[in-house]
Amino acid sequence: MYKLDNRFAGGHSFNITVVGCGGTGGFVAEGLCRLLPEKARLMLIDHDRVEERNLVRQNFSAADLGEFKSTALARRLSREFRRPVAYLTLPVAFAEICLPGLVVGCVDNGPARKDIAQNLRGFVPHPALGYVSWWVDAGNGENYGQVLIGNRDGTAIFEDKDCFALPHPAMQRPEILQQAPLASQLDCAQIAEQGLTINQVMAALTVEVCWRIVEGSCSWMQLYVDMEKGTLQPVYATPEAAGQVIRGKKRRIYPERSRRR
Repeated sequence: MYKLDNRFAGGHSFNITVVGCGGTGGFVAEGLCRLLPEKARLMLIDHDRVEERNLVRQNFSAADLGEFKSTALARRLSREFRRPVAYLTLPVAFAEICLPGLVVGCVDNGPARKDIAQNLRGFVPHPALGYVSWWVDAGNGENYGQVLIGNRDGTAIFEDKDCFALPHPAMQRPEILQQAPLASQLDCAQIAEQGLTINQVMAALTVEVCWRIVEGSCSWMQLYVDMEKGTLQPVYATPEAAGQVIRGKKRRIYPERSRRR
């Protein structure tokens, strides 16, 4: 079984950037603070502010109302876990993501995912250079969702039992780039309500993926969860699976329901 390369985690420090601190990202940030070693440098990016409607499903309290989500989370997590947590209150398009390491996308729209892809473009080198990075993207609908893992525009790279490159999430599921930002939709009331726990489920899966990548035991390129059916479907990182993505065949076997954060 192939494992995703984790040599970025072998040095004195490495970087993890969480883009989007809302429904899923807020719980992801806390989970990473709990599990990751101190040498993991955490950055939170989100330019939205905490609203009252966020308090039911997101990792915020009434004391956070009006604060930028990234600011409120970074300050609280830094205090609770006694570790530095950096934050940015601008869109990811204005960010310079620090690599090597992980970029964890927990956004709810296509333009933000395009900006993440642009940030990573051209960074994945030949594996001999030893600083492969990964983009982990989480998205969900009402009671279902997916986690996608990749890092490049193009074909995968496998050597022996190591995986150094996979098509990035937007290549694996191009439809995630088509989702319009919520602000451009007519009325939030027209958007199907999400389940009360789907964001926490997605966050737990995302943190598990990140932890496995860091420790060198991640063998997945995709995970699909359906809480109505009670199923979790993995797609393993193999040359065959990656090749099917490139040829456009793999998309046919997955649910066609629209995906949101």
